[in-house]
Amino acid sequence: MKLEGRTALITGAGSGIGRAISLLFASEGARVMVNDVNREAAEATLEAMSAARERACALQADVSDSAAVRRIFAEVAQRFGALDILVNNAGIGETGSRRDEINRKGEAQLRELMSGSKIQSHWDVTPSLTDEEWQQMIGVHLGGTFFCTREALKLMSAQNRGSIINMSSVAGLHGIPVASHYGAAKGGILGFTRSVALEMASRNIRVNAICPGWVDTPMTQNFTPLLRMSLTARVPMARFGRPEEIAATALFLASDDSSYFTGQWLSPNGGLFTG
Repeated sequence: MKLEGRTALITGAGSGIGRAISLLFASEGARVMVNDVNREAAEATLEAMSAARERACALQADVSDSAAVRRIFAEVAQRFGALDILVNNAGIGETGSRRDEINRKGEAQLRELMSGSKIQSHWDVTPSLTDEEWQQMIGVHLGGTFFCTREALKLMSAQNRGSIINMSSVAGLHGIPVASHYGAAKGGILGFTRSVALEMASRNIRVNAICPGWVDTPMTQNFTPLLRMSLTARVPMARFGRPEEIAATALFLASDDSSYFTGQWLSPNGGLFTG
């Protein structure tokens, strides 16, 4: 098993990609700490581990809250004394009226394109973003990545080894027209990844990122059928990815198979972005 005897903390692991990573890491022998803002979701991930749950635990915390992050890392230190792997996966997407607006404008643009008329349904998302929307998106994705990495490095530096995996996105590589705050957060994660990788290389602490394309998760379940069909048509492999495919990339970066990788990003995206 690739992670036998290692301790891993995965944030945002109550569903989707985070749950898939937790289950795969547990099956590969790791002691897995499942973090989620929702304790019931974290516990459900533990239940899905079957026998491996005996060496796993759930840690409830909002990663955008630095005090909450310090608390769960104190628990990690007390329980295990060390940390080998951190996966900064926690994230949020659009909800409520903003999500509905994206679906409505997306479908309107498709109808305009198919009719051969000029685009009249402009996205105009950034001019209407509130301070709260901006700060929440940056806080969870970029702030949470920083808060967790800061605490993880304190543990990893004591043993001069470790692997940190940050979840970015193709949105951080080429932008995203419907969520500039999401694109900014994911782009910031890439810059943070490169900088910390350079800083910590002498301690044999590797820091890399994953930039998935469209993946079937709860975050992408709310597209209308027409908009989803349009998004799928732009992917050369003609489908959304599966959480398990992203988890396999995380396993590679967490294991000794990637021992000479640091400061890099890998993008399982079905050909959506090839830069």
